[in-house]
Amino acid sequence: MTVGVALNAGDVRNQVDATVELAREAEAAGLRSAWFGQTFGADSPQLAAIVGREVPGLQVGTSAIPVFGRHPLLISSQAQTAQAATHGRYHLGLALGTKLLTEGGFGLPFERPIARLREFLTALRQLTRDGTADFRGELLTAVTPVPARVPGAEAGVPLLVAAMGAQSLRVSGELADGILPYLAGPRALETHIVPALTAAAESAGRPAPRIVALVHGVVTDDVAAVREKATGHLAFYEQIPSYARVIEQSGGLRASDVAAIGDEKTVAAEVRRYRDAGATEVVFAGTEIAGEADRRRTWALLGDLAG
Repeated sequence: MTVGVALNAGDVRNQVDATVELAREAEAAGLRSAWFGQTFGADSPQLAAIVGREVPGLQVGTSAIPVFGRHPLLISSQAQTAQAATHGRYHLGLALGTKLLTEGGFGLPFERPIARLREFLTALRQLTRDGTADFRGELLTAVTPVPARVPGAEAGVPLLVAAMGAQSLRVSGELADGILPYLAGPRALETHIVPALTAAAESAGRPAPRIVALVHGVVTDDVAAVREKATGHLAFYEQIPSYARVIEQSGGLRASDVAAIGDEKTVAAEVRRYRDAGATEVVFAGTEIAGEADRRRTWALLGDLAG
């Protein structure tokens, strides 16, 4: 199992410079991968490409780019460029997104997300594998009248999906290389997510899928205060049905109930639980929530576990 961290530079003078410095610190701590979220700010494939170029000891990835408001041809160009820049260490994460951000931000109707995901992955797989596409679906068209291959990215790009529901897991098992579940505790992984994903991959004749579990967590002695802070930070996810469902499947009532917060022994035990539940990789997010000292303490433990 590899262990990584989601990088969040926060309130800084220059996000790119600060992110590179954080990545260097993560590598020095022994972490194996750095991941970058995508909202309406920094472009995550560009951040990944820059970090991967500057810090060659890290795998880098995006977690995750919503398929609404994007097109497979453009995402393929971004992903292949990042793959060439990092010499094969880039991992592309996609997501369905949410109704709130899709309709509120892009002005697009959040309709038929599973069908869109299936078409997006089908076209994107052609592009990242072959450098060409001739896909005409019901919702998307991706055709390459000129080649779309980026020299240096011939090995392709691993495709991961932030999938947790039954339908998205089925599509991901059939068409992607793995998943990036977030706020899905070990119980949800073991009883719902991993079996459904594995069955879909087997039925499609695909290799065993990767399960990159994103875990909100931090090593701290002030457990009650940090968990209370996490409750406020994560409350947004509780209003999204897919997250609410997986939190319940994990045995929690609030999103913070599935956060890994405690001393080194407690957090290390949580990482082992994710491994035993089927996670092939663990990536910690939110490690900055309790301040710099606890973030560094968390990274030190995760680096030891990654070794």
